Amino acid sequence: MSSVNLVAREVAVKIVFYGPGLSGKTTSLRKVYETVRPAHRGEMMSIATEGDRTLFFDFLPVKVERVNDCTVRLALYTVPGQVFYNATRKLVLQGADGVVFVADSQPEMMDANRESLANLEENLLEQGVRIERFPLVLQWNKRDIPKALPVAELRAALNPRNVPDFETEALSGRGVLDALKAITRLVIQDLRVKRIVPPPRAATPAIPSLGAAKPGGGGGLEAQLSQHLAGRAPTATAPAPTAAPASTLVARPSRSMPAIVPQPQVHVASAVAPPALTGQRPLGPASALAPSDLFDHARAAEGAFSSGDYGTCIQACLDAARRGLAFAGEGPLGSQAHLLHVDGADLLKLQTLAARSSSRVDDAAFALYVLMQIFSRLHAAGLPTPAAE
Repeated sequence: MSSVNLVAREVAVKIVFYGPGLSGKTTSLRKVYETVRPAHRGEMMSIATEGDRTLFFDFLPVKVERVNDCTVRLALYTVPGQVFYNATRKLVLQGADGVVFVADSQPEMMDANRESLANLEENLLEQGVRIERFPLVLQWNKRDIPKALPVAELRAALNPRNVPDFETEALSGRGVLDALKAITRLVIQDLRVKRIVPPPRAATPAIPSLGAAKPGGGGGLEAQLSQHLAGRAPTATAPAPTAAPASTLVARPSRSMPAIVPQPQVHVASAVAPPALTGQRPLGPASALAPSDLFDHARAAEGAFSSGDYGTCIQACLDAARRGLAFAGEGPLGSQAHLLHVDGADLLKLQTLAARSSSRVDDAAFALYVLMQIFSRLHAAGLPTPAAE
């Protein structure tokens, strides 16, 4: 779900890396993180199991240059590869503007590739989105493995619609940025068709093209991406604005922030920008989704998780969950959960975890997942409603 801040002239889009387990989704995202200049990236959040597989998702806000006089910010996510985490896949996929499907080139992974691609199509369809009308690129990953399948065979099996595809080696980074540039270009084109990206302001003077960037990508990832976003428009854009500090990436969330909601919509921010979190950690995924009334509670839960205090994290999640469900009206917790379509079994498990004397990292990760599920349902229901002026 893209969002537009007309005051700040900023467009935020969400791109999800999808694919089977251990195909290279998280490795690709880490390579992007290493490429982006520190001033233009947020904190990379990762919640993993003991087996080092992504359990929930990574969240990486990347600020790129401009399109139609608007700054573009990418929020990059990965989904868990394992089939039994499909509920989490659906939650992360909600509101996505585009997908990078990371396929494993090993012969023994072809069934897993097909299953994951079919799962992507099914989950998109549940949101009312047909995959053939959705921005999608494919990565043929692990091309450095000697037994990797020929690209022609992969295309025949997985790319019948002939969407853009790229040979990649996530460990070295080969091809990863090319795939990201391609999906960014497709997403921006899609937003233009939907008239979500506003036109340039008439007073904007002509500016030299970024095509003259220094060889080797001296401008960083954001400069490389901007060369692909201009489309057929005459030269592009202004250099990265110096007036906007890096803290703009980590401002307190508002309706202009990217959120996971079922239906695409455009949010217009108020004229007063939210205060920056000076000196604090960048936004984590829970606080990025949190309504303003619950932001501090989500922040406390994430802080406890980062410090390894998993018991405190679970308690903070339970407290925030109760406060969030209260927006559904008075009544028992189960009734409130039912009204918001929150899984009652998940809520019951969260209460059970909070009553334990000791907690593990996966317990705290699950608590954060339940909290984000509630925040997502609140966004979908338009709660909490703004106070009357």
